[in-house]
Amino acid sequence: MPLIVLWDIDHTLIENSGVSKEIYAAAFAALTGRPPSVPVVTEGRTDRLIMADLFHRHQASPPVWDEIEQALAEAGAARESDLRQRGYVLPGAREALEALSGEPVVTSVLTGNIVANAQVKLRAFGLDGLVDLAVGAYGADCEDRSGLVPMARQRIRAAYSALPVSAPVLLVGDTPRDVQAALANGAEVLAVASGSYDMTALHAAGARIVLPDLRDTARVMAALRELEHTRTEA
Repeated sequence: MPLIVLWDIDHTLIENSGVSKEIYAAAFAALTGRPPSVPVVTEGRTDRLIMADLFHRHQASPPVWDEIEQALAEAGAARESDLRQRGYVLPGAREALEALSGEPVVTSVLTGNIVANAQVKLRAFGLDGLVDLAVGAYGADCEDRSGLVPMARQRIRAAYSALPVSAPVLLVGDTPRDVQAALANGAEVLAVASGSYDMTALHAAGARIVLPDLRDTARVMAALRELEHTRTEA
């Protein structure tokens, strides 16, 4: 059966080495005329929620979302070179995406980033051609990450009309929010402890399969097949 695999980006496919938080800080500064006085908190949240929280902690009213998204896009575009120089593809990520390209799989992203910055982050490392970005779900779509799964399903089914409605959906991510988004939508999840959360925390969030990273391509593919089988049998 065809399979849908949706990838988180930051700390799952790439390490941004702090550039992401610089993008949020720069967008806030462009919108308010002052740099943030508190740290940016991400934790697997969407851009809508990250920026709303940043304004809230400054006791400031946010502008309309279109203005925030434009500021984020401009800040992201300005830092693509920094990202390329300081960041890197996480071990095994490229190989996993390449392995999926030879399978009957729709591969896209489910990320808290807005579309423009997801494109920047993947393009910086030549990963953009290994996923179908047109059918992904992004941080502008809604505040709650769990709401991104139905958005991705809707876009994929519109673009791939021959795909069975029952095609299993698997998420790959590094935070409890990735796990929760999958479980809340009847999807499976492969959690990887390549970010801020260790394997224990990801298991505790509800992930059945957790890998330390994506280095072992054969193990990654076996895990995805196991999860696909589980979802198909359910």
